[in-house]
Amino acid sequence: MNSQRVLLATLALALPPVLACQSSAPRRAYPATQRGAVVDEYHGEKIADPYRWLEEADSPETRAWIVQQNELTGAYLAGIPQRERIRARLTELWDYERYELPIQEGGRVFFRRNDGLQNQSVLFVADSASANPRLLLDPNTLSSDGTIALAGFVPSGDGKRLAYGLSDGGSDWRIWKVREVDTGKDLADVVTRNKFGGLSWAADGSGFFYSRYDLPPEGAALSARNAPPDVCFHRLGADEAADTLVVRRPAQEGRSQAFGLAEDGAVLFQSVLDVASRKSELYRVPLAPADGGWAAAGEPQALVQGFDARTFPIGDDGSTVWVQTDLDAPRGRIVAINPLSPAREHWRELVPEAEEAIQGADEVGGKLVVQYLKDAHSLVRVFDRNGLEQGEVALPGLGTAGGFSGDREDGDSFYSFTSTTQPSAIYRLDLANLQSKLYRKSPLKFAPEDYVTEQVFCTSADGTRVPMFLTRKKTLARDGRAPTYLYGYGGFGVSITPGFSVPNLVWLELGGLLAIPNLRGGGEYGEAWHAAGTKLAKQNVFDDFIAAAEWLSANGWTTSEHLSIGGRSNGGLLVGACMTQRPELYGAALPAVGVLDMLRYHKFTIGWAWAGDYGTADDPAQFQALRAYSPLHNVRPGAHYPATLVTTADHDDRVVPAHSYKFTAALQAAQAGEDPILIRIDTRAGHGAGKPTTMLIEEWADCWAFLAHELGMEPGLE
Repeated sequence: MNSQRVLLATLALALPPVLACQSSAPRRAYPATQRGAVVDEYHGEKIADPYRWLEEADSPETRAWIVQQNELTGAYLAGIPQRERIRARLTELWDYERYELPIQEGGRVFFRRNDGLQNQSVLFVADSASANPRLLLDPNTLSSDGTIALAGFVPSGDGKRLAYGLSDGGSDWRIWKVREVDTGKDLADVVTRNKFGGLSWAADGSGFFYSRYDLPPEGAALSARNAPPDVCFHRLGADEAADTLVVRRPAQEGRSQAFGLAEDGAVLFQSVLDVASRKSELYRVPLAPADGGWAAAGEPQALVQGFDARTFPIGDDGSTVWVQTDLDAPRGRIVAINPLSPAREHWRELVPEAEEAIQGADEVGGKLVVQYLKDAHSLVRVFDRNGLEQGEVALPGLGTAGGFSGDREDGDSFYSFTSTTQPSAIYRLDLANLQSKLYRKSPLKFAPEDYVTEQVFCTSADGTRVPMFLTRKKTLARDGRAPTYLYGYGGFGVSITPGFSVPNLVWLELGGLLAIPNLRGGGEYGEAWHAAGTKLAKQNVFDDFIAAAEWLSANGWTTSEHLSIGGRSNGGLLVGACMTQRPELYGAALPAVGVLDMLRYHKFTIGWAWAGDYGTADDPAQFQALRAYSPLHNVRPGAHYPATLVTTADHDDRVVPAHSYKFTAALQAAQAGEDPILIRIDTRAGHGAGKPTTMLIEEWADCWAFLAHELGMEPGLE
């Protein structure tokens, strides 16, 4: 039931990623950006919003502004001689065969594969674990530019049908279709009212449950607010308009929901999320056949109430429900609940809170596989269903493991393992003896043995110890001049763990140091670590990042003129806040698809669901905190900001592009220094998921070329 945790995290925001001396280029001649007269009043304080008009994504004025900005940025980047060499190396390194975690259903194995430079990975199926795979779906045939992506796929329990979701141009909206696995032909079924995903087949294969959103009104802007979803059932062969309501969305303002299905299909679990507190309630909804489909059989049964914890279902055998909860355990624990007697005094603790934070758990093969983080790298322990520890899964090193899903009758489970310099390898875990066997490994034109990753700790402003991973060439000199890319996130309980990235490999080959701190606001040490970087305490996240930058200088690795910072989405907010608070500390900045207008973020698309981390300007105390760090509202005329390349997409329907537009306009108007303030705006793209390989290569070639040029780096590509 991992899908429930994933969907709730997506509603929260969802989600990664060079240098020597300052450029002496003359100050830019930026396109003229009209300043409007809009002024808002917040709790007695008047705040000007002169670039409000840029919120109209498709107005003629905004489209003209986009064209002018892209022309300026394109001409600037075209003049950087290193760019072609960087693009060529990105293309060469990206050209490697890679696989995603397989899914087993009905004796069949479903998996995605990319031969290297395919814009989208291709879906294959094997009729048994040892059979030769055959092509099932190639999304590259669905558009000429690769911008229609296979955003998700769910095989039915018997492996005979496949529900697959398509995303067009990077949108969070999904169009779901159904394909017969034996013939490769699509049925007539189409479901369009879904965003982010969230789909489970009924046990009898008669149809599927899904999260159904209201479609925006005809002609509504890209930024239109999305109401929470209902849970509905689609019966195969029926029109979408006839889909039946199973669980209605919460009636209370500021509540949302996600769902999961018990393995036998007899019970649907409803997680109701309180956005402001990020706590949840958990309900068990019995299901029964109805009119050829499925419907709720009575009222939901409360398992966990009170909105004082986060609780996720793991498994259900009819008499016992296994759940992961942080109630009285901020690092997480696993308990058993009798659905007929769910009061907390009757809970039975199976896996107590440990020193390490639980990241997720699954019931598979009659066992509980629990994934932990130990100082931000993976640790996996296996327990029986009564909580007796069976042992620890031996992982290949310091890195990130994922997967471990399956059914109660499975004897094995697939998992992946990756590190900063090693692409994801797939292993098959024998649940009887906890022995792993390599299943797939990707070849790579890169020498990982020439690089090293170490973990260090820095001290934040309030004395908090913050871990940070450093990756570099073994021969990189610690002479205070190392070109450094400092990347961070720090929000929504998202843990930033060692992971593979082709752009990061190129950065390392350029002779750069890659630094990734684990900031408060993340989930690396459990809920207390997350809460310490939210709402009125959000400044802690920026202090942690600033402390990491200062540690790198104090410990002889780099100085401000050799240091660049980057982050995406909530990480874009991180970069925007830190570069406006301490502009002298960095030589360059890459804020990507960032949340940058903290007074209005909650008015667009799914932004209201982020209030648990940020708070909103509707509350007087939270307004003061937001106003104090909101990047847009802390741009100071006459300041010297580092060279900045803002990146976004003109149809990002999660973090709407107006954030980046307004921030760029304000920076360009305020910049007193000679360093450029540029924005790169993708078209036919969204928040980042499903972006085709060609667009990724172009984007990262531009980003690295920008940094190399601005900071005087000579590419030392091999």
